[in-house]
Amino acid sequence: MPKAAPNEMPAKRAAPRSGPPRIGFVSLGCPKALVDSERIITKLRAEGYELSASYEGADAVVVNTCGFLNTAKEESLAAIGEALAENGKIIVTGCLGVESDRILAVHPGVLAITGPQQYEAVVEHVHKAVPRPHDPFLDLLPPPGIRLTPRHYAYLKISEGCNNTCSFCIIPHLRGKLASRPIGDVMREAERLVGAGVKELLVISQDTSAYGLDISYAKSAWRGKERETRFLSLAKALASLGAWVRLHYVYPYPHVDQVLPLMAEGKVLPYLDIPFQHASPSVLKAMRRPGRQDKTLDRIRSWRTICPDLAIRSTFIVGFPGETEEDFVFLLDWLSEARLTRVGCFKYEDVDGAPANALPGQLPQEVKEERYARLMQHQQAISTALLAERVGKTIEVIVDEIDEDGAIARSAWDAPEIDGNVYLNGETGLVVGDRARVIVEASDEYDLWASVAELATGPHQSRRVPRPGNPSLRLALESASKFTHR
Repeated sequence: MPKAAPNEMPAKRAAPRSGPPRIGFVSLGCPKALVDSERIITKLRAEGYELSASYEGADAVVVNTCGFLNTAKEESLAAIGEALAENGKIIVTGCLGVESDRILAVHPGVLAITGPQQYEAVVEHVHKAVPRPHDPFLDLLPPPGIRLTPRHYAYLKISEGCNNTCSFCIIPHLRGKLASRPIGDVMREAERLVGAGVKELLVISQDTSAYGLDISYAKSAWRGKERETRFLSLAKALASLGAWVRLHYVYPYPHVDQVLPLMAEGKVLPYLDIPFQHASPSVLKAMRRPGRQDKTLDRIRSWRTICPDLAIRSTFIVGFPGETEEDFVFLLDWLSEARLTRVGCFKYEDVDGAPANALPGQLPQEVKEERYARLMQHQQAISTALLAERVGKTIEVIVDEIDEDGAIARSAWDAPEIDGNVYLNGETGLVVGDRARVIVEASDEYDLWASVAELATGPHQSRRVPRPGNPSLRLALESASKFTHR
């Protein structure tokens, strides 16, 4: 019997079985990696492979890794180890795949390693590990492909890579320079998704507002019309599909202003996810980020003049090398003035290969922890006040979950999994994916509580929600098992 690698349990081997080959899938990291997983799974399903919801039920397992922060790398290595111990036939892909030596040093038993976006290479390695079926039933594959999100929302990736040179980031090393998809290709995918029942499109990339820059905004055809591969053109085209359109990872370039009228008119959700990262000019300079946050505050004010309901989500890094107490207080004061709707915070940590690792003024972990807690407490008070302003108003929501207590929904100001919820206690006449008008009755620092006024059934129609005396609803939510997405 072969000897196990150091610190590694002997791998289990999948038992032979009859029927189509089954592949397990573990997807780690950001929504962009999740889209990569969906593309790989779609290709495998098109070839007749089936998905397994457990390690023991799989003939092989693909682990799509994250390789940005060191903590994410450790999580990916742990996931690979778990898969090896439970199954034994493991193919590794994703961002950590660019560090194949690091993976092999810990887990020499993996079958193959590829980097991000290498869909065909992953499929080829699956073929070697588990030969493809002789006669795949192509007609069984749904038109939008296989997705790992609930059926009522989907991520729409418009580009790969990034041209920015932030000192704390290695995304250009992992995923390359900006590579935009032609707008015609993006819109045909969006159209298929909406046609399959998707009610919300979440636009993602590394730098959404730079869309098309790398291909000089080249035109491509959709619905018989030549359109520029450009941020505003994409927003207008997506707005015509009748689904919610949510814009993520938007850098505040000047042309972003042009999309605000679409939000004010209700054609695009009044939501901008902008990674500001900090506010102090000296910290932003060290990060290699735009440093005029006073100008950014002016932009935010002008945006809210155009679209008063605008929600801005952002993320910030505290404890960056050289960040002084004065810098941190500057950030808190900036947040008080900006009054952002949703804020996430990260404690700085070195990323292998990032220039920031060599910066002077590295801060102790306890300082990072203390500043993280202060920022979150500071923002919590801002969020509490902003949400309290929603009480008594009628807003539109989309339903994400149904349970015995009622429904859990989201407003236009909330992205799935990262923002807040709207709880509709006792509302049993709903199904997942419904869009409804609700009256907000209460709030706390993150969430809202509301009751349904009417249920939207189309872009220009609505109906009252039925209130059966003894409702009995069964929900069939077509989503992948927890095994496929962590």
